[in-house]
Amino acid sequence: MSIRVAENAGFCFGVSRAVELVEQAAASGKKVATLGPIIHNRHMVEHFRKMNIRVIESPEEAGPGDTVVIRSHGVSQAVYTRLEETGAEIIDATCPFVKRIHNIVQKAETEGRLPIIIGTPTHPEIQGIIGWCSQCQVFETPEELENWAKNQPNGENLPICLVSQTTSTESLWKICCEIAKKQFTNLKIFDTICKATESRQNEAKKLSKICQVMVVVGDSESSNTGRLAAICREHCWRVALVDNAGELDPAFFCGAKDVGITAGASTPAWIIKEVNKTMSEIMNVETVQEESFAELLEQSIKTLNTGDKVVGIVTGIGTTEVQIDLGTKHAGYIPYDEVSADPSVKPEDILKVGDEIEVFVVRVNDQEGTCQLSKKKLDGIKFWDDMAVACEEKTTMEGTITEENKGGLVVTVKGIRVFVPASQSGVAKGGDMAALVGTTTQLKITEVNRARRRVIGSIRAVSSETRKAAQEKIWSEIEVGAKYHGTVKSLTSYGAFVDIGGVDGMVHISELSWNRIKNPAEVIKVGDEIDVYVISFDPEKHKISLGYKTAEMNPWNKFMTTYNVGDVVDAKIVKLMTFGAFAEILPGVDGLIHISQIADKRIGKPEDVLSEGQEVQVKITDVDAENKRISLSIRALLVQDEPVAEEAAEETAEEAE
Repeated sequence: MSIRVAENAGFCFGVSRAVELVEQAAASGKKVATLGPIIHNRHMVEHFRKMNIRVIESPEEAGPGDTVVIRSHGVSQAVYTRLEETGAEIIDATCPFVKRIHNIVQKAETEGRLPIIIGTPTHPEIQGIIGWCSQCQVFETPEELENWAKNQPNGENLPICLVSQTTSTESLWKICCEIAKKQFTNLKIFDTICKATESRQNEAKKLSKICQVMVVVGDSESSNTGRLAAICREHCWRVALVDNAGELDPAFFCGAKDVGITAGASTPAWIIKEVNKTMSEIMNVETVQEESFAELLEQSIKTLNTGDKVVGIVTGIGTTEVQIDLGTKHAGYIPYDEVSADPSVKPEDILKVGDEIEVFVVRVNDQEGTCQLSKKKLDGIKFWDDMAVACEEKTTMEGTITEENKGGLVVTVKGIRVFVPASQSGVAKGGDMAALVGTTTQLKITEVNRARRRVIGSIRAVSSETRKAAQEKIWSEIEVGAKYHGTVKSLTSYGAFVDIGGVDGMVHISELSWNRIKNPAEVIKVGDEIDVYVISFDPEKHKISLGYKTAEMNPWNKFMTTYNVGDVVDAKIVKLMTFGAFAEILPGVDGLIHISQIADKRIGKPEDVLSEGQEVQVKITDVDAENKRISLSIRALLVQDEPVAEEAAEETAEEAE
């Protein structure tokens, strides 16, 4: 014999959230009331009544000083307004999936569409949805939808918006969707069935196919519990819907080898565990481990207190919580938001059934037999210990920069916020710290104040250590001619300072370009990554002279390998003199056109024929490689047969000199 419990049995996300909001409000000392029963479970309602949390049926029963919790089913827009008029504080526990339907039908109406809702008209969730549009249609069965659609004049073109009650069955929804597609051409369909509900129903279906008996645990007033029972009855002829373990009939399980348990979204975990335990006793399940009298006695007197650190075994991972066996009479559970400090981490990513984990006791409810646990809090305690050790031992830690504010940066390290002052961020004054948000960084912990829950760190301390190590490496290996890939840190009128990996070297303005420049900014800018080489260095004074320009950059070398005497080239007039004009052949390479070589006739001055910036064609008539002088001629292209006079070339050289 075996008992199979559905993984997704019990509280769904919306119900769990609503219950938690009520408990938090009550714990803060507020005068709490719920607008209608917070969930469809009489045990939870009674539990809240004992906590002096009352149930009100209308907004007018509340008043100033009251805190009213809107249940997960949601309410109409008009109810919100009436509640606000009472002056009471409002806590909205409406399930996010239900809230989405409110937004859908409200938007549909503004678009001129008629909302059609598939669900039970009298259900509180449906009543709330209806209140977010001025007109709509609600159908409980596919037949009702089809009959209404066929009787609509011009129904094909009627703009329709189709939604469903979150707890509706998938099969019912699919049939209604098919009918709507056939009847309406102007149709928008929104699948609003809660995925947790869908998973719960699918599990119930699978279990009921392989089990001889199905037990559905939940309040008979609960809509989703009733639907679970209906699904089970489709595949299993023995289905019992029970409110608690006391309603179990031993005769009902006679002859059954496999029994399945599922529960509605409003059923507390402790009731499910109680039913499971009672069924195990009834069926005398062989898989139940035999325990000695001493062990049973120890478990019966073992107590749990808030703040305890305990070890348990993961027995199940549901949709909203992780079930933990603590070896006591209590049903231990970890809400999803207490599994990890990282909201992106899924419980199933770090936990699996059978894992032994240490947890922190948050709340013990002896009356219900439940114990709320937290892995996140215990991890936090351990992380604080790690922080203290890291501070003392000056250990380098890694974290993610999550926030930038006026004072500096916030880095999340193992779930703990570490404040890094702007002066310790490693960003220059006035720099953009916001650009670092979202990046991973290394830092040192400089202060830990557990009482004030404050941790201070320094990114700069790590970069300083790294820079110091890099400096030592560079000074131990540096030599003339060594090449480095560096970053331009700053510019001056006489050159540029370049970081070559922890050490700054200076590139003089004369070493930046083969051309004559007035400012280093003509060649490079701060932040540029450039290749440099060592010209000289002084270890004692910690000074390094770097070079940037190379022989490959020398424009004269390029000219000598590209052009020859006699070549005709395009040039630009860059300067006019009394004796001629200088023309640029390549950037950094100029040649002289003597006044006698500008035209095929005598001219008074070069500007009579030429102007600065003018593009001209010239012939290379002479190249003095030793003195890096080039003679050019326009006249040679105009008078092809007339040789260039030697005296003119000599005169050109003298005047150029």
